[in-house]
Amino acid sequence: MQPRRVNFHTLGCKLNFSETSTLAREFERGGFVRVAPTAEADICVINSCSVTEHADKKCRNLIRRLHRRNPQAIIAVTGCYAQLKPQEIAAIEGVDIVLSNNDKGDLYKRVVELSGKGRARVYSCDTDSLTSFFAAFSSGDRTRAFLKVQDGCDYCCSYCTIHYARGSSRNLPIAELVAEAREIAAGGQKEIVLTGVNTGDFGRTTGERFIDLLRALDAVEGIERYRISSIEPNLLTDEILSFCASSRKFQHHFHIPLQSGSDRILGLMRRRYTSARFAERIAAVRRLMPDAFIGIDVIVGFPGETEADFRTTYDFLAGLAPSFLHIFPFSERPGTPAVDLPGKVQASVATRRVAELEALCDRLHGAFCARAVGTEDEVLFESTRRAGMMFGFTGAYRRVRVPYDAARVNTICRVKLLSMDESHDLIGEILD
Repeated sequence: MQPRRVNFHTLGCKLNFSETSTLAREFERGGFVRVAPTAEADICVINSCSVTEHADKKCRNLIRRLHRRNPQAIIAVTGCYAQLKPQEIAAIEGVDIVLSNNDKGDLYKRVVELSGKGRARVYSCDTDSLTSFFAAFSSGDRTRAFLKVQDGCDYCCSYCTIHYARGSSRNLPIAELVAEAREIAAGGQKEIVLTGVNTGDFGRTTGERFIDLLRALDAVEGIERYRISSIEPNLLTDEILSFCASSRKFQHHFHIPLQSGSDRILGLMRRRYTSARFAERIAAVRRLMPDAFIGIDVIVGFPGETEADFRTTYDFLAGLAPSFLHIFPFSERPGTPAVDLPGKVQASVATRRVAELEALCDRLHGAFCARAVGTEDEVLFESTRRAGMMFGFTGAYRRVRVPYDAARVNTICRVKLLSMDESHDLIGEILD
């Protein structure tokens, strides 16, 4: 009998990506054949996101497209959108299973139990049940793995539904995460990105500290690079910075959410720092790691954001001169306090503000990459081949391209950085 085929569709963050990869391994161990997302399949698994209304819409459209393409396929939906609005998803034609974040680990069992198409079954999507930890890491990329070290969030920012969708902050013990890192190393991957909802809040469950996790992972043989995917500025301590500056493995690459440069808006957002505290943390990074990559999240069009507030944010970011900006127009999420705030910002105004920050980002990122021209650096090359070229990243996350050489995939090479193209890629020459 021909094995059943399954494909996977991940929407949203790196955390979802690590979880989808773990789900896929479970199906493969059970005898299923994993096929491409565009291929015909007997089972389609969607790991959904709900950070914005656009993310919800993207999931709904994906469900309908999959059902039209293959009406007999079982469609299973999990993730944050499934957690927050299970009945809304269950009502979409073609959906057979809706499963909460808490019981994501039961997805394989639920699919196997299903006898055929029928009315959608909804499992454990009440918020009070969000107490378990679904251990996960990715294994599809030959070079880089995403290791989930933390889940949930206790911060309750006024615009965010993630604490409803993911529950309170929790984690696995350090010893178990080290064991997973060793498994990743045994699979041949050289780099691990530490992921979580509020990664730096690690330790709520076990009483351990994030810095102790970093030290333990640093000792794992076979892993040559680590990156911290995102960390709140109030959790980016001097101890963590000193460790990263001295570690050979932890890269000088920091993704730090700001959201607004206006202290008034930060207060309305219920963020846990001021712009002055944020600027001090950026200065602390640069004192120890002057050439660190610094990526910053920012939301524009938050309720009550005046033109003066936006100009304050723009000028603050221009002064900080980060390496990259991740820019998001405000998306109203039902059930959050921000819904009831006065001073709604017109969509056209938010769009214009996004465009202004995107232009600033392009200038800042170009300047950051251009500073490396003429220097040498170490680059971990990936398997992607495009127009006869291969690509990789320096420790500070500058992208480098060289002529394709299969022998260099998943290896760290010394590279001379010769020039920069219009997309800010650095053109390199391998030296070793």
